[in-house]
Amino acid sequence: MGLTRIGIASGAALLVLATGFRAEAQHGGGMHGPHRFQDPQRWSQEFDAAERDAWQKPDQVLGALKLAPDAVVADVGAGTGYFSVRLAKAVPKGVVYAVDIEEGMLAFIAERAKREGLANIRVVRGAADDANLPGGLDLVLIVDTYHHIDARTAYMRKLSVALKPGGRVAIVDFRPEAAIGAPRHMRLPVAVVDKEMRAAGFAQIESHDFLPHQYVLVFAKAP
Repeated sequence: MGLTRIGIASGAALLVLATGFRAEAQHGGGMHGPHRFQDPQRWSQEFDAAERDAWQKPDQVLGALKLAPDAVVADVGAGTGYFSVRLAKAVPKGVVYAVDIEEGMLAFIAERAKREGLANIRVVRGAADDANLPGGLDLVLIVDTYHHIDARTAYMRKLSVALKPGGRVAIVDFRPEAAIGAPRHMRLPVAVVDKEMRAAGFAQIESHDFLPHQYVLVFAKAP
């Protein structure tokens, strides 16, 4: 999530934190490429569709991350705020930084947060090579956006500076063999993600396979 999700992006003009930024460019492949995610009302019909919950399982994802009520977290490639609003409800005494490179998406999230009474969401304008996050983060969540980042190792090294001791990065992305998701040539095997994250100074500490189309990998700074 394009980077609409912080995107980071690559071809998407870019992807929590799409690359636009994240763009939750996750659905079926057609959202990738030279798209800009500049019409949040339109993209919300796909990103926030009720059918997504069945395979994205957001509550189970957040449950696996075991967030404290006062945690400080970031959604990189936040898109229309699908995970941002859920994170805000999971950490009512904490703060959620919704990161995206698209101003329209950030404005959409800010209005959504106001409408839903979520005063703990802060929007952050990310760049293709830097999430521009403040320090003191307990968790950075990157959903369907990691594969959009061009210089991933360099990007993650910068991001690591924002983590507090013991802070984590959770990456949720499509498996190479998944029936839906990013174009197959853009998908990254777990071994590639692990190798790149190790090069950026991280070590994998958890993995979960309860999602039908995606892996969930959790990393911490290597000792």
